[in-house]
Amino acid sequence: MSPWVLGSLEVIETEQPVAPGDDAHFVVIHGAGESGCYGPVSERIGRYVRDTLAAEMKGARIADHAGLLNRLRTVARTAPSGIASWAVGTVDCAVWDLHGRLASRSVAGLLATSEPRSTVPAYASWLSQNLTGIENLDLLRDVAADGWRFTKWGLRRDPAESPGQAAARMARAVERASQSVGSPLAVDAVGTWTPSVSMAFAQSCDPSCLLWLEDPLPQHDLDMYELLAATRVPLAVGERAHCDEDPTGLIQYVRPTALTLDVVGCGGLTRATQILAVARSQNIPIYPHGRSLLPGLHLAAAFPDAVPAVEYRLQWEPGRQCLYDEPLRPEDGYIHLPDSPGLGTTPRSTACPAQR
Repeated sequence: MSPWVLGSLEVIETEQPVAPGDDAHFVVIHGAGESGCYGPVSERIGRYVRDTLAAEMKGARIADHAGLLNRLRTVARTAPSGIASWAVGTVDCAVWDLHGRLASRSVAGLLATSEPRSTVPAYASWLSQNLTGIENLDLLRDVAADGWRFTKWGLRRDPAESPGQAAARMARAVERASQSVGSPLAVDAVGTWTPSVSMAFAQSCDPSCLLWLEDPLPQHDLDMYELLAATRVPLAVGERAHCDEDPTGLIQYVRPTALTLDVVGCGGLTRATQILAVARSQNIPIYPHGRSLLPGLHLAAAFPDAVPAVEYRLQWEPGRQCLYDEPLRPEDGYIHLPDSPGLGTTPRSTACPAQR
């Protein structure tokens, strides 16, 4: 194993303009005369990394990703939370970036057992566009015509309606949208549904119009998910998976059409590859969540049989890409891997032309 070891860590704030509430911090890890980065993340995640995880990682071997993950998870268990899992994943991805730079290889090249693919299919999501409120169906058709593998839209429940009324109205919206674009589409409950709404929708919606219904329950309630899985509605879960969650139960109970894993939120690329092995054994494809686009892109490039496409968030990702030294732009529904070694997460030092 390489003698490279981790040194100091710092958290920096981007110099580029960001919208209020957007992530603006990068974690930078130094070691063996090089630096690795991951971001943007929130100030809370950056603070957790600096105050809680930094001392534990110093001196660890850079190429021992599984060993470092175990050390970080042990610390994170003392204060388990979504923030802790995201912080572990942030450090893990920054170390993969550092490893790639030291080895002069892409992270996909480090992960793969053969040559990784250089371009990855993407699907487009626009969750602020609520299907029940879209009047101009040209919007759906225009996005679908851009070469994406498929599209995903928000499907928010109106809390003023009864579960049955809300489910029926949302089912009609899905069927109308699917007919408009001429193909099934994915929808996301965006944290607004209840178990009763979820069950009513599963019994109302034509499943041929759906690629999947994503995260209809507010938490991983395996008993309720087992009931939903018994209906014909296709389900997608996994965005909320954290670094200490065993994915086996989630997969077995939900039997999802897709696992929409957040590669950073689940604990980083090291943990994602462990979960990928479980999903692959059950023939469950992974479609990485778009908030962690770059690590998800490398995962998809390294394991094309298990990761068919990544999510590209139309509303947020173009602005996030302006924070990177090497911004990525989809072309006809595909995204090219960065040309530089590592992840391609180096923050910009000059203003992005799109925001000048």
